[in-house]
Amino acid sequence: MTTFVCDGSFDGLMTALFDFYQLRPGPVKVVPKAVFEPTLLGSEHEVVTDEAKASRVWEGLRKKLDTTWLQRMHYAFLSESPVAYQQLFDFARYIFDHAEGASANFGNESVRAVQQWAQMVSRERHRMKAFIRFQETMEGTFYAPVEPDFNVLPLIATFFRDRYADQKWIIYDIRRKYGLYYDLETVTQVTFEETPQVSPTSDVLSDKEDLFGLMWKDYFKSTNIPARRNLKLHIRHVPKRYWKYLTEKR
Repeated sequence: MTTFVCDGSFDGLMTALFDFYQLRPGPVKVVPKAVFEPTLLGSEHEVVTDEAKASRVWEGLRKKLDTTWLQRMHYAFLSESPVAYQQLFDFARYIFDHAEGASANFGNESVRAVQQWAQMVSRERHRMKAFIRFQETMEGTFYAPVEPDFNVLPLIATFFRDRYADQKWIIYDIRRKYGLYYDLETVTQVTFEETPQVSPTSDVLSDKEDLFGLMWKDYFKSTNIPARRNLKLHIRHVPKRYWKYLTEKR
């Protein structure tokens, strides 16, 4: 068994595939460098990410996969799971090694795995669209901290740009320490040296936030039907891990 150690990027994964077909080392385990632990058995190969090699591999996949599967690969990668990283490698190999249409074979483990990862990431993307709550700052920029299970900010940028086109906003991923900033024209990626801490009582918030928060809570109370309350079902649709950023739950 040869362990391919990558930088964890998508281009790194594509380069690993290029190296695999060039070296033909036999069974391969692909591991992001951040989680790599050397072993006494087997050999290692350090994958040096190469944009040209990565592009050639991606073009090869584009010829054998439709856009749905290319998107699924992108989504699965955004899961940031080392397991998914290996399964994406296995999936790409399976596609390259078989005739066109192999992606329809859900009897193959890697095919199923990539689809399942894509579904989970897509579900998280959908939840972020529903659960993000902005708060207006004194400067007039709307700020929303989030902690998604997967790295879904790249998947929601267009949605929020179109939906809130007339407002400056920041959506900041606390867990991954980066965010999206919309300046009324474009969405750019931003990072802060210190994670912004904006509590409901913070003095960086607009004076109107208390009123807006109260109105939002009243709206949810007015739509609540006590006789139809089902906490178990509610938690299934709105998991508790999201509650601390939901205005109506404070």
